[in-house]
Amino acid sequence: MNRLIIAISIVTVLTDCNSTNKKSNKMEDLKNETKNNPTANDTTPMVTGIGGIFFFSDNPKETREWYHQNLGLETNDYGSTFESRNLKKPEEINQLQWSPFKKGSKYFEPSKKEFMINYRVQNIEGLVAKLRGKGVTIIDSIADSDYGKFVHILDPEGNKIELWEPVYNAGSETGGKTAK
Repeated sequence: MNRLIIAISIVTVLTDCNSTNKKSNKMEDLKNETKNNPTANDTTPMVTGIGGIFFFSDNPKETREWYHQNLGLETNDYGSTFESRNLKKPEEINQLQWSPFKKGSKYFEPSKKEFMINYRVQNIEGLVAKLRGKGVTIIDSIADSDYGKFVHILDPEGNKIELWEPVYNAGSETGGKTAK
């Protein structure tokens, strides 16, 4: 009877190990697939995702605290950062910044709206050239920062849009608390 229990235990352990290896192998296969996939290395000028949601608030500090206490967002002086992985490049960690701004902030100008959306882009120089060629209003020049490159445009309704080409550090996290 003891031999039967030992045999069942060994089979269970080996099965679990095989399952774990299959999961690890799937992640490796996905990484290898993206390396060999030409669309994963695509540099076509375009939006690749949402980089941030910014909105006016009468009291940004109280707003951040409310979201922290009631919805569990990890907040700091800038809002909250959400992290996710890029499905086409699993080693790449994407971020979305959620930030309330003091009502009346000049940061959203010349837009009259109470919000601004930041779009993550690839090949920001190429995208700006493409947009300029189509007559899109480019508000400022491309600016470099520790977080990447930024530029602002206006859509046909006068909404200010922030375009952001992030600096990617494959596999690295922000180092601060984030909503994952």
